[in-house]
Amino acid sequence: MKKNTIAKHNIKVLFWAQFFSTMSFLQPVLTLFYMERGLSEKEILIVLMCWSGAVMLGEVPSGVFADRFGAKKSFLTGALINIASYSLLFFAHEPWVFFLYSALNGFSVTFFSGADEALIYESLKESDEQHLMDRAMGKIQSAGFISAMMAVLFGAYIAKDLKEAQFQLLIALGIVFYTIQLFLLFWIKNPSSFTAYRENPFQQVTEGLKVIKEAPQLLSMFLNVTLVFIPASAVYENFNQPLFTHAGLPVYLIGIVYAIAAIVGYFASNSVGWLCERFSRILLLNITGALAVVGLLLSAIYGQTLWIVLGAFFILKLVRAVRYPIYSQLSNDIIPSEVRATTISLLSILDSVCDLIVFGIISAIAIKGLIGIFIGCATLALIGTLLPIKTIKTKVKLENS
Repeated sequence: MKKNTIAKHNIKVLFWAQFFSTMSFLQPVLTLFYMERGLSEKEILIVLMCWSGAVMLGEVPSGVFADRFGAKKSFLTGALINIASYSLLFFAHEPWVFFLYSALNGFSVTFFSGADEALIYESLKESDEQHLMDRAMGKIQSAGFISAMMAVLFGAYIAKDLKEAQFQLLIALGIVFYTIQLFLLFWIKNPSSFTAYRENPFQQVTEGLKVIKEAPQLLSMFLNVTLVFIPASAVYENFNQPLFTHAGLPVYLIGIVYAIAAIVGYFASNSVGWLCERFSRILLLNITGALAVVGLLLSAIYGQTLWIVLGAFFILKLVRAVRYPIYSQLSNDIIPSEVRATTISLLSILDSVCDLIVFGIISAIAIKGLIGIFIGCATLALIGTLLPIKTIKTKVKLENS
């Protein structure tokens, strides 16, 4: 990647912003935290559904916001809402407070969703390096694995007794690091090619829908990725902690397991470019999708065997690290600059709809325990993996382009 370019600058800023935004000390004991505060498995799934519902409602407005005012203002808005949402956890003891926290947190994410990819892709275009999108996103994503390695070790150790004072300390530390992220985002630079989309907002959304309509393979590829991601990441990560403890892993060792997984994710993210030089991106998506199904099935069938549970966990972490940067490259290659954030936000709405459907299905079988949850996840991931995908080489053109 070329030096002294706006792409290099923005990637560096987003790398460190990602580092501090993912410094979640509560994450290694989050599900146990929910349970200690009185939430049942079904209420935890409702928390996830509140997050997805807020994303679904907020994606289009935030995508329009990003295309009109730029990624920088969008990021700053999202960071402020995130801090406000996380603060609710200090006194969250009733289910409705957790639901509100989750909804606000989901809404905050929408100001980054789409805008981050749009910013990086447009920044890379300034130096004619847009073909390096997957490498750039892999590098930014890797920051989260570095911070996670540190946060989970500290968080799991501090909260080893699952005491209220320990949870309060972890929440406070999280807010400190989210505040650092907020200040870092002031250094973001909008590309010189950025011109605010000034058409009627409804026209802006219409153009985004046109992109999806004229490139049906984009939709198929999106569903392939998201139907694997939701069960193998969103659902799995909210239930792997009780899976670990049921298999005999002490709470204080969960942090060490998460830290090792973060190292795996870090090297996998930074190896995306190397992998794409040697293998087809579509082949990599198909292989990682199959690995996700295998990891979920192993978790369901051998949930009492610790070494198999841990092996499945590392497989799923590897899958998550590799799939997203590759999808980001393939999808952004065909989305027009003028409505990039809006189009990605429209796809994210569909992602939220899929979230709600998946969470609803899983909550219906949650009464069968962890085995039922993971078998259901494996089935849904298999459906996603079987959806056909292929490279699209032609960028969609808008009428006013």
